[in-house]
Amino acid sequence: MEFLDYSVLKFIWWLLLGVLLIGFAIMDGQDMGAGCLLPFVGRNDNERRVVINSIAPHWDGNQVWFLTGGGAIFAAWPYAYATAFSGFYWAMMAVLWAMFFRPVGFDYRSKINNARWRTTWDWLLFVGSFVPPLIFGVAFGNLLLGVPFHFDDDLRSFYTGSFWALLNPFSLLCGVVSAAMITFHGGIYLALRTDDQVRKRALRASSIALIVVVITFSLAGIWVKMGINGYSMVEGSYLPGASPDPLNKQVVSATGAWMNNYQKYPLLLVIPVLAYVGFIVAWLLAKGGKNFVAFWFSALGLGGVISTAGVSMFPFIMPSNTDLRSSLTVWDASSSEFTLKVMLVVALIFVPLMLFYTSWCYRVMRGKVTTDMIRKNDHSLY
Repeated sequence: MEFLDYSVLKFIWWLLLGVLLIGFAIMDGQDMGAGCLLPFVGRNDNERRVVINSIAPHWDGNQVWFLTGGGAIFAAWPYAYATAFSGFYWAMMAVLWAMFFRPVGFDYRSKINNARWRTTWDWLLFVGSFVPPLIFGVAFGNLLLGVPFHFDDDLRSFYTGSFWALLNPFSLLCGVVSAAMITFHGGIYLALRTDDQVRKRALRASSIALIVVVITFSLAGIWVKMGINGYSMVEGSYLPGASPDPLNKQVVSATGAWMNNYQKYPLLLVIPVLAYVGFIVAWLLAKGGKNFVAFWFSALGLGGVISTAGVSMFPFIMPSNTDLRSSLTVWDASSSEFTLKVMLVVALIFVPLMLFYTSWCYRVMRGKVTTDMIRKNDHSLY
């Protein structure tokens, strides 16, 4: 890999981490979105078991994207990993606490044939599915606003904010965008995997989620352009191929600065357009019964939203609003060149294997889950 210099490797890993985040949103988002809809699209126990059994065989495999993304951030951007987990510690703990309900809920929900027991687990599965995308959206919102941290001369990071400061109006709006788009994706997935009343209610719920996504995503875009300060680096104050040093640059902040990349490369405006196109076309296709294609257009919408945030911030990973030069970027917060090369080899081997195995699992367990199937296999399904 001698033809890949250090700066190119840094950019490649920015792209790969974006792919992992989008993969997590698509694959884990479908079961989280279905979990968000569980108490609402299932009006009786059998209908709720239809929803659960459409996602239960796959949810733990989908978590691989989450674990891989977290591990990749740890290895590729150690400064960002350390600073984010210090500053967002309680938020991350809230995500983990909520996610605890998922494995326990899937395994124990149908162990006892008691209405109160099962209803309680249904709502806990809702919490475990709704809270993570909401908090992830809030975290992205805070990244766009800038995070209160700084480095000292020994490159020790200090976070000076609080948990409650993370819950500001703009970040909560981003949280709604995230939760709504995951709920929409889950509704489209249920339209693919279920039928009859569950499918109809899932489509109805996805219609509401679509409206929320379009409105909130648009409001967030307007807010980013006109209401918050973005960040940019002064040309010539940094070297993309230099060794990691978060303090070796000059950063300026100004309203609308997050739009600079779109002004410099207008073709990038296709990305947010794809978000709208993906979600709207997915809904139209699902209404027309073309559920499989609709699912992948919904995935396109998810990719469009996440890519919009990433492209807007590039090359920033985690900007600081208390010490601008401490802001972390792709160019100065990455691991060593050797580490990125080794990781790239590993990724080129295992990511295709992960995609192949996941595809095989979904192919083997394809088809619709129906209430008749639940009745006939009452003791063998979740």
